[in-house]
Amino acid sequence: MPDFIKNPFIIIGDIPEPYFCDREAETRRIIRTITNEGNMVLMSPRRMGKSRLVKHVFKQTQIAEHYQAFYIDLLHTSSIREFAYTFGRTVFDQLKSRSEKMLQSLTLALKSIAGTFGFDPLTGLPTFTLEMGRIQSPEYTIQEIISWLEECDTPCIVCFDEFQRISKYPDNKQGQVEALLRGIIQHLRNVNFIFAGSEQHLLSEMFFSSAKPFYNSADLLNLSPLDVSVYTEFVKSWMERYGKSIDTDALNYYYTKFEGTTYCLQKIMHEAFIDCDAGSTCSRALLDKTYTDMLEEAHENISKLLGTLTEQQKNALYAIAREGKAERVLSASFIKKHALVSSSSMQSALKKLIEMELVSVNGNTYSISDIMLRLYITNEMN
Repeated sequence: MPDFIKNPFIIIGDIPEPYFCDREAETRRIIRTITNEGNMVLMSPRRMGKSRLVKHVFKQTQIAEHYQAFYIDLLHTSSIREFAYTFGRTVFDQLKSRSEKMLQSLTLALKSIAGTFGFDPLTGLPTFTLEMGRIQSPEYTIQEIISWLEECDTPCIVCFDEFQRISKYPDNKQGQVEALLRGIIQHLRNVNFIFAGSEQHLLSEMFFSSAKPFYNSADLLNLSPLDVSVYTEFVKSWMERYGKSIDTDALNYYYTKFEGTTYCLQKIMHEAFIDCDAGSTCSRALLDKTYTDMLEEAHENISKLLGTLTEQQKNALYAIAREGKAERVLSASFIKKHALVSSSSMQSALKKLIEMELVSVNGNTYSISDIMLRLYITNEMN
């Protein structure tokens, strides 16, 4: 057991292999698809561990020794220019520790922008000056980056996380950004893609609607919660290695409460592990205290978020929180049950909540995207 790991329930930073829980079948499935020149759509609810899974896949021998793999987080992008900047910047940053030769090759390939390659005089590390304002033709910059990947001596894998963001870009009217990317990607032989995201209704529309450019262009993997028995054994094993134990009934209670959401389970165990002394049992009382602390920790950020909502939006959010999984939300019975103003005001509020990514849609069922937000609201209402 490595001495430097003080807490086996890791919630930030890199997760060493022994501390990564399961996902063996999902890992094999992604590797099988990618190594056979296929592309993958990876969908999951928030905090279920999809980003961790991708990074875990990139560490596996079949990938690490034979591919150049790049993880691009699009969560905070809002235009094709920001997409191009984030793409270029991240590829450069991830190459810094790998190959100076490839870095220089990349900067020479980016003819559409005035980037400058050099070295930091203090650290000796490579630098690349790239300003978003210099990207005048982002579609050409994207083409140059992908063309460079296609010409690499080693096959490449690119994961675009929160890929559904591009459907919301103002410059994606009539699917122009999607069509641009699809037009580039469909001819590649040396680059394969993982399109990951947490807004499942948007990703489903992008990849499984016949009217969309990416229709039928990738295999689908829906990431489900970890099996409760597998996670329980994972927790028991690590607690025992550190001379502690766990009340499995208490753990199962919080597994159900968190609906198997990986991050929430890891967070409560991370904090409880700190407060559980060697030779002691992590009890239901300790987990209850830890859960209360988690809600208090979330209070400030959630309060600020709720403060940005109108009264009608907040009422709609609380109504969905009460239901957990809300259906027929525009019906007269739903409006009456939750003392809402009208179906039209509910419809307007829902549209905004979905745009803000606070509410998710799966068919005709609405739920709050972030389970900690839902738990905070329901706790506040009790």
